[in-house]
Amino acid sequence: MTQAYIIDAVRTPRGIGKVGKGALAHLHPQHLAATVLKSIAERNDLDTATVDDIIWSTSSQRGKQGGDLGRMAALDAGYDVKASGMTLDRFCGGGISTVALAAAQVMSGMEDCVIAGGTEMMSFTSEREKAAVAGGLEPSMMGSHNPHLDQVHPQSHQGICADAIASMEGISREDLDALGAESQRRAAIAIEEGRFDKSLVPVRDHEGNVVLDKEEFPRPGTTAEALGQLKPSFTGLADYEYNEKGDTFRKQINRRYPDVEIEHVHHAGNSSGVVDGAAAVLVVSEDYAKANNLKPRGRIVATANIGDDPTLMLNAPVPAAKKVLEKAGLTVDDIDLWEINEAFAVVAEKFMRDLDLDRDKVNVNGGSIALGHPIGATGAILIGTVLDELERSGGRYGLVTMCAAGGMAPAIIIEKVDGFVDADK
Repeated sequence: MTQAYIIDAVRTPRGIGKVGKGALAHLHPQHLAATVLKSIAERNDLDTATVDDIIWSTSSQRGKQGGDLGRMAALDAGYDVKASGMTLDRFCGGGISTVALAAAQVMSGMEDCVIAGGTEMMSFTSEREKAAVAGGLEPSMMGSHNPHLDQVHPQSHQGICADAIASMEGISREDLDALGAESQRRAAIAIEEGRFDKSLVPVRDHEGNVVLDKEEFPRPGTTAEALGQLKPSFTGLADYEYNEKGDTFRKQINRRYPDVEIEHVHHAGNSSGVVDGAAAVLVVSEDYAKANNLKPRGRIVATANIGDDPTLMLNAPVPAAKKVLEKAGLTVDDIDLWEINEAFAVVAEKFMRDLDLDRDKVNVNGGSIALGHPIGATGAILIGTVLDELERSGGRYGLVTMCAAGGMAPAIIIEKVDGFVDADK
């Protein structure tokens, strides 16, 4: 079987995802995606006519983010028209899925050069969501859009799900705030030491002016004590009646789990940040790499997808990690670095507890609490982050996974390499 190699990974800095506050918020999503596509082509001297496909992830495919962002961004980046493109949606998990599908195409022999990645401009999508709710529409990603599905699988707001899981697991607000503060501390060290510099590319406007060249979201110096003073974010939202039937997010969870008393423990300081960002990963076959004088940095070892309870929504990463480890023939002890997306602190905390992980191997450079979570791009960002860190630290295997709406989680294991691997070994 053909091996799928990672040649390079790039990403933008993450800008605050609010119109009027974020440095990237005025840009078109296609421009942000084109930034990383242009960079990965230039850095690797790609003849873009030889790019078989561009597999992109965007969770909210509406308005400016609609219309096959992968293809449109490639054209905007100046790619040859032969470079095809598609865009998928696996909610938060799409950025991993694009790389997994790129690997599958290469490993099957159907394609030789695929660029995977994603974009999410939450400054744009959050404004659309606010407008929709103000206009009397139900919030997005709700099972209640489909009355039948709502009866079969009641689905709530992710923040309420996070609070419910913490309540069910007995995970305290103090532990979650400690994780949030640690994310900020680690991210600050990573930024100070330049650990992200290898993958980070500046965003420029059409005149060539730098719009953003560093992370905009982190709050270095954040302490658990300071986080302890913040009010929970989802208390009022839990009982917001979002339709004429009087449905609420709390009721959605209690329909399935009537005995759960939800304690609200998540807030802006222990939840993922709302940001804009994009990332790209170059995946190729051995033949293509050799023909184009490209040196592999990583090998995709295994990928997996799994579903879990959509009502609690956020619990699939643990079974996804177990599934991908089994596919790879590896154990927890074989993994040198773990990246579990910090959608909410409880997701990472439960993940580490359930798998009994060494915390010094998990999210070592901070996570989405400190750096932000541009939904469709985050998975690709994390793959680049873990590859950079494997090279820096001398590790071999990295595992990346994340929760996604609908109760799903993709997972991927990559191996740091310094050349081509014998597929028979």
